[in-house]
Amino acid sequence: MQPNRPGAPGRPPSQQYSPFSLPGSASSTASRPFLPGPTQPMRPEQPPSQPSYPPGTAIQGFSVLSASSTPLAGPEQNYPRETPPVRSNGPVVPFQPSPNLPPPRGGPSSFVHPTLGGPMIGQPMAPPSGSSAVQQIAPTSGPRLPPVPSSASVPMGPPPQAANYMSLGGNFPPANPSSSEYPPGRTSSIPTSGPPMPHSVSQPYQGGQGGQVPFFAPRTSFPSPQLGIPAQQHFPQQGGPLAYPGAVSQPPMLSSYMDAQKARAPPSYPMAVPPAGGVQGLVEEFQSLSVGSVPGSVDPGVDPSLLPRPLDEADLEGTTSSSTYVSNCHPRHLRFTTNAIPNSQSLMARWHLPLGAVVHPLAEAPNGEEIPVVDFGNSGIVRCRRCRTYVNPYVTFTDGGRRWRCNVCSLLNDVAGEYFAPLDVNGRRRDADERPELSKGSVEFVAPTEYMVRPPMPPLYFFLIDVSLSSVRNGMLKVAVETIKSSLDKLPGFPRTQIGFLTFDSALHFYNLKSSLTQPQMMVVADLDDPFVPLPDDLLVNLSDSRHVVEALLDSLPSMFEENTNIESAFGPALKAAFMVMSQLGGKLLIFQSTLPSLGVGRLKLRGDDPRIYGTDKEHTVRIAEDPFYKQMAADLTKYQIGVNLYAFSDRYTDIASLGTLSKYTGGQVYYYPSFHASLYKEKFSHELARDLTRETAWEAVMRIRCGKGVRFTTYHGHFMLRSSDLLALPAVDCDKAFAMQLTLEDTLLTTQTVYFQVALLYTSSSGERRIRVHTMAVPVVSDLGEMYRNADTGAIICLLSRLAIEKTLSHKLEEARHVIQLRTVRSLQEYRNLFAVQHRLAGRLIYPDSLKLLPLYGLALCKSLALRGGFADAHIDERSAAGFNMMIIPIKRLLKLLYPSLGRLDEFLLKGPVMGGDDAKGSLQRLVLSAERLDPRGAFLYDDGFRFVLWLGKVLPAEFIKNLLGVEAANSPDLSKLPVIEQNNELSRKLLATLKALRERDPAFYQHCYLLRQGEQPREGSLLLFNLVEDQIAGTSGYVEWLLQIHRQVQQKG
Repeated sequence: MQPNRPGAPGRPPSQQYSPFSLPGSASSTASRPFLPGPTQPMRPEQPPSQPSYPPGTAIQGFSVLSASSTPLAGPEQNYPRETPPVRSNGPVVPFQPSPNLPPPRGGPSSFVHPTLGGPMIGQPMAPPSGSSAVQQIAPTSGPRLPPVPSSASVPMGPPPQAANYMSLGGNFPPANPSSSEYPPGRTSSIPTSGPPMPHSVSQPYQGGQGGQVPFFAPRTSFPSPQLGIPAQQHFPQQGGPLAYPGAVSQPPMLSSYMDAQKARAPPSYPMAVPPAGGVQGLVEEFQSLSVGSVPGSVDPGVDPSLLPRPLDEADLEGTTSSSTYVSNCHPRHLRFTTNAIPNSQSLMARWHLPLGAVVHPLAEAPNGEEIPVVDFGNSGIVRCRRCRTYVNPYVTFTDGGRRWRCNVCSLLNDVAGEYFAPLDVNGRRRDADERPELSKGSVEFVAPTEYMVRPPMPPLYFFLIDVSLSSVRNGMLKVAVETIKSSLDKLPGFPRTQIGFLTFDSALHFYNLKSSLTQPQMMVVADLDDPFVPLPDDLLVNLSDSRHVVEALLDSLPSMFEENTNIESAFGPALKAAFMVMSQLGGKLLIFQSTLPSLGVGRLKLRGDDPRIYGTDKEHTVRIAEDPFYKQMAADLTKYQIGVNLYAFSDRYTDIASLGTLSKYTGGQVYYYPSFHASLYKEKFSHELARDLTRETAWEAVMRIRCGKGVRFTTYHGHFMLRSSDLLALPAVDCDKAFAMQLTLEDTLLTTQTVYFQVALLYTSSSGERRIRVHTMAVPVVSDLGEMYRNADTGAIICLLSRLAIEKTLSHKLEEARHVIQLRTVRSLQEYRNLFAVQHRLAGRLIYPDSLKLLPLYGLALCKSLALRGGFADAHIDERSAAGFNMMIIPIKRLLKLLYPSLGRLDEFLLKGPVMGGDDAKGSLQRLVLSAERLDPRGAFLYDDGFRFVLWLGKVLPAEFIKNLLGVEAANSPDLSKLPVIEQNNELSRKLLATLKALRERDPAFYQHCYLLRQGEQPREGSLLLFNLVEDQIAGTSGYVEWLLQIHRQVQQKG
């Protein structure tokens, strides 16, 4: 697939392959057209004296540019690589060994990794104060002495990273808390020196039922053996097993349940005298799931209640890369799939998961955390003269403050006289804390005039409205004009805002909105083969000047077409006409479409309803644009700074795959309302249109993300147009859109300890000011694969993985896209397992890092999502396409909520007491596991995926409760599909509406329409709820338990 570059000219395919591309296919960024250079509205990324982009070969009006991290000319490609100096105000190496254990004499200041035998980054793990453990030390040389008992435990530093375990399923009885079946810990191979430290004796975990270790509970002793097996001895790197009396050798594998029972007899371990030196215990650094299924048994051997799930809002939040980098931007703006960059290509090859970032440049910040604005005035923005990086907290000042070193390319730059400030004794500027650009990871610069090639454009809204019979009958036209009229006072950019209208059915209707008129004038163009603009001016007007004419038009449009019986749609000619009107200024084009385009250029035919193509090589053709007209129009719209938002309403096929192409390549958004009727969905449509009109928008924007030497971004995923190899053109972007990208290593081996990344978004604000929003982040470089896994970000991984999978469905079968998700999950867990296969007994255990505990669940949910699930009968083709467009732009937190929605029992919550604010409602409506087993026929349950509510009513729920909650009609009607949720005259109903309102206010980007559903009401129950309970087996798909067992088997086979 070749996203975001329609009409690509021919050029040799790149040698870089997307993880979702077949070998031998072209790179996803290799065959897209570049927009002509003159259309660039600004030149923020190079000095004025340099050309806009690197020279390339002109092919049919498009410049094919060479790929680079930043399109700079001159000597940049061959500049010497200088090593940045160590900052005096913070360490360069992000992780340091714990001071609790001195390093061995005569060697470097490092620790032996307790499981890998290599250097251990971070603090060595020690038992917390008050815990007990038998710890044994293997000296680096000399005879091994038998350990002896010691006295009370002595605190030895901070608590360790606890090893957590999942309790066994029904195949095994609970452990006896009074027994000593938890043997002492394994022998540590850490070389030590210094005076001896006392030990203590470990005890089994005392909490929970039957002495079982609860999942995710901190362990105060060493890991318990699986199936009652004595703990495997950990041997030092050199030498054989410990030779002391009573040493327990590793027993053979247990093959049956009875063997496990016999092996639970507690072994006896004699005590011995430890050698002199400090001590550290070996604690497992991973989490594990014990899989104890027996062949032929019905019990899978896994307790479903103990599986990891995102039932806490904290599971949706990102984390910073390291506490060392306190000046990093907030994760809401930039998140990496792992906050540890591999130092070599060989290490990166073992990662198996996507390596990249998710950028949310305009994410809304909470009150009090607004991004500071910096205005350098006439002196100009401080930037590196070579790589064009903006000044940020990670640059270092030298020569008494007269020069500064770029943290990205290490070039020394001169400091302008008006920007000079002396340094303190630590080499830090004395005014650093007072300057946001030197102390904050996110900042917004006011751009001077050299960042403009034309005056800043005004906010412009042009409405292209389908007025055919379908639009009038379903009430879309009336709701649209009412919402537009109510939002006029809230449109940003007053008094500069421009507005215009064009309606169409089988002809085009233009409207003269000149301010001197008392009523608008309509002009009809019936020539669809060569549409033209009948009036050069006054089709776009200043809203403040022509407000009365605009309101008169909005009031008259519903009645004007009330009797319209035209069922045709000349959408293609109307789109060309709107482009001609807007091409002088650009702006946002809002399209309201209810009928499949049937006349003129861009006409579409019925397709996608043939089940015979599913499972064949032609399956993907129904998910891509049928007519190249739409891709070409998207390229032209982007060239002239026009962004498209599509609102589609129909109960029939409207080819969202083709129409959505307009939004995909212009940075826009697709809103789809299947089976729309104003009586049911008015609030949802009105809310989302009003937000689109009133949210702050960045106009005529471009975005680039720079990175340090040795790494570069290769592919970009989202809604945009690539103007050059790394410059994203965004005619209109807002706070609800995020972008993902993959990176790779250019060098075989990275020599730096930190890689710096900087996102720069140049845009025009609604007030007419050119600004540059900059987000800077530092990420450590590591040589240990375990560090990459420990710093993994599941949310960013799933976001990037979902976009890769959706793009793959545009050129391959759905089954292949789902297979890639599972394959990557298996390979990553297999690689992680190999890190511990030598030192730990892993048979019957699926191990994973704490950072990726939810990866299998989200992978399953992604495979079951509307965009990827099943085949022909599992989702309507328009709904599948719309879901794919939506998942390509939403930020991480919203995506994770969509994949694993919340389910809560509503009747008990409403009967408890008064409903509080949004946060209290969130905390009180306890989230349940997404399984039909949790649906009690005696209760009412609320399902929320961030885009809709489903209110499920049990069969034996009292009729009086339903009557009070939803009204008499809901209590007596077997079909609830056409009943709205309206307030009844009682306290219970008011509590329900207050709860729904509080939940909606938590994320105002979308309005959750509430669907009413009665238990057993098919097929609505399946499509609205049961198919979305991702932990259940339904329609031939795996449940959560089965999915984990399947992954475990594949990990074992590949091992």
